[in-house]
Amino acid sequence: MSMKPSLQLRVGTQLTMTPQLQQAIQLLQLSTLDLRQEIQQALESNPMLEMEEPYSEQETQDATEDEWANDIPDELALDSDWSDTYQDAHVGSPGSASSNEEAPDFDRNAAVTTLRDHLLWQLAMGDFDERELALGECLIDAINDDGYLVDSLDELAASLREQRGESVSTADLEHTLMRLQQFDPTGVGARNLRECLLLQLGTLDDDTPLLPQAKRLVRQFLEALAGNDRRLLKRRLRLEEEELDSVIALIRTLEPRPGQRFDTSRDDYVIPDLVATPSRDGWRIELNAETLPRLRIQPDYAALIKRADKSDDNTFLRQHLQEARWLIKSLSSRNDTLLRVGREIMSRQVGFLERGEEAMKPLILADIARSVDMHESTISRVTTQKYIHTPRGVFELKYFFSSQVGGQGGDGDSYSSTAIRARIKKFIGDEPPRKPLSDSKLVELLAQSDISVARRTVAKYREAMGIPSSSERKRLA
Repeated sequence: MSMKPSLQLRVGTQLTMTPQLQQAIQLLQLSTLDLRQEIQQALESNPMLEMEEPYSEQETQDATEDEWANDIPDELALDSDWSDTYQDAHVGSPGSASSNEEAPDFDRNAAVTTLRDHLLWQLAMGDFDERELALGECLIDAINDDGYLVDSLDELAASLREQRGESVSTADLEHTLMRLQQFDPTGVGARNLRECLLLQLGTLDDDTPLLPQAKRLVRQFLEALAGNDRRLLKRRLRLEEEELDSVIALIRTLEPRPGQRFDTSRDDYVIPDLVATPSRDGWRIELNAETLPRLRIQPDYAALIKRADKSDDNTFLRQHLQEARWLIKSLSSRNDTLLRVGREIMSRQVGFLERGEEAMKPLILADIARSVDMHESTISRVTTQKYIHTPRGVFELKYFFSSQVGGQGGDGDSYSSTAIRARIKKFIGDEPPRKPLSDSKLVELLAQSDISVARRTVAKYREAMGIPSSSERKRLA
């Protein structure tokens, strides 16, 4: 019997000193509203952090702060190749929207994205053939709201053989599942708690302290951890007391229910992370300066720290100083990554900014991942619940991804499914009320623009937009 995710290893996001990759991933995947709450909790619990006053002059760095700066690495590895981080110690960055400009009114109700929607989107935007897509959809349908695969692969294979009338083996599903398990959120598609935690540990840098021991504990001694059998764990893992504490702390940074952040029980408002504005040199993509408060190290407390002092008070201050600096660095790196990815996406969708949905280009996760040298799961994380304000409205960054449909235009450009839906909607909007366009006629009109799609594809897009058939539209005219 597989272990169910339970309160045995219940954890939450902690803004304390954690392995750098894990902390960066946790912060990056949060929406702006959730991140604000985390920052507020950090301000309340860490005396070394304080809010920087808005529009203040650039403050001079305290000597003690500079002295401790070498304890934080220049690079934070959210992704295996993530290397661009800020040298500045404050939240904020070059390229952020000017703080002396009046911010536009951004708030509006956010569209709810379920875990299933999120996984299906990644599947559609990934490099899968038609058969793998079918297997992937079957697996995603069997993943529950906590992110676990609840049906056995044998049962799913038998069901698919019956439905599709073709040979589908357990090994076929296993191969596709391994690819789904690389999706965001990390740990999704696991068949039990042990596999879920191992998937998450597998994303950490190899030089993460005590990582091999943490993996072995999860593989072999998870029940002993749940029962708090520290004596057995120390003996079998050959760890000292403090080392075991560190291993357990590492495991507690993991998420036993990776799907829970897609809980749809609450209503949020959208606050854009990025702003797109036209300029003489093209389009400027900047961070929304009003998104997050700026943090800094509290200089008076930092000045009290003495490097050689081993007293409890000094140790307390040193620990909180390190936590504060890690948080500031992680937030700066989060902003940098978001800006890099946002700029790369919008550089490929300038047509949308200038002409609307009809000019949307095909774009998949792998395209952006290759350009910014990151993993596809990282791009998925960056674009989920992250929004950009444009002259055409506020859009989630995921909106700008769309699969390629049809053929090639006369200018050699391919068409995205979003652009084709927009054209269908425009054709129908311009049709004579008493002589609506049939799906076959829509196919002909699209063909005049060198867009070759099947009638059933047009019908599927029309129905997805909530547009009735031509006979129903004629009746309503």
